[in-house]
Amino acid sequence: MGIAFSSSHADRIGSGIVPSKPTLGELPESCVALILEYMDPPQICKLARLNRTFRGASWADFVWESKLPPNYDLLLKKISDNFRNNLGKREIYARLCRPNTFDGGTKKFWLDRSTGKLCLCISSQGLSITGIDDRRYWNRIPTEESRFGSVAYLQQIWWFEVDGEVEFPFPAGTYSIFFRVHLGRASKRFGRRVCNTENVHGWDIKPVRFQLWTSSDGQSVASQSFLKGAGEWSYYHAGDFVVGNDNASTKIKVSMTQIDCTHTKGGLCLDSVLIYPTEFRKVKAFLNRS
Repeated sequence: MGIAFSSSHADRIGSGIVPSKPTLGELPESCVALILEYMDPPQICKLARLNRTFRGASWADFVWESKLPPNYDLLLKKISDNFRNNLGKREIYARLCRPNTFDGGTKKFWLDRSTGKLCLCISSQGLSITGIDDRRYWNRIPTEESRFGSVAYLQQIWWFEVDGEVEFPFPAGTYSIFFRVHLGRASKRFGRRVCNTENVHGWDIKPVRFQLWTSSDGQSVASQSFLKGAGEWSYYHAGDFVVGNDNASTKIKVSMTQIDCTHTKGGLCLDSVLIYPTEFRKVKAFLNRS
């Protein structure tokens, strides 16, 4: 067999016919899809631009099935009950990667495009804030620096207490919770960002206490930290929790308090509570900014 191949190859060269090299377009689409299954979503989308074969392979359902959370059907129901039954897995992945609002627009969730891991955010309007309706203490101010378009600004108060709650079908894994806060009031002046820190006070006298409780095995965590870093957004780690069951909703309660009434505190912008996969702390530097 080898001799026959060598003879045939030699005859083709001798006759002036040079065999052409195989191209990527000659690969069977099914084989390409098997290769794409082992790549992450950004790589798949990049390779889909190569040619028609790779583009067709990038739409294979089994390629994206492995990228979706096991309970993606429950996540879709959080958005709407009226999704088309014939949606492909790539379309579902793309839909879940967009910011999806729920609970009256006070909460959002999305899948990280690179990893398919779930992230969730609770706006300041979705939190229970002591004194929020009293304009002597708190104000809602619009800003482009929040994914929700506004933040809660504290002028001054004696009793600082913020509580949050969410029930959600988190995929199994370990998650971290952060409060996104800013000391000082940022605004735009002549197109440039400026920050007024005139009312910032009281956060260096006593630490703020963070507490976390989940319905998953009754996990609870408590920690405390002084607030610092006026003029920039900081992410204060409230704790971690573990989800073991994909098919059940996990209820989470979280709080941020400074209720020592021996002094006032103020000049703080409260944006949101963020829930990220714990592994993100290694790759997203901003989560360690506190």
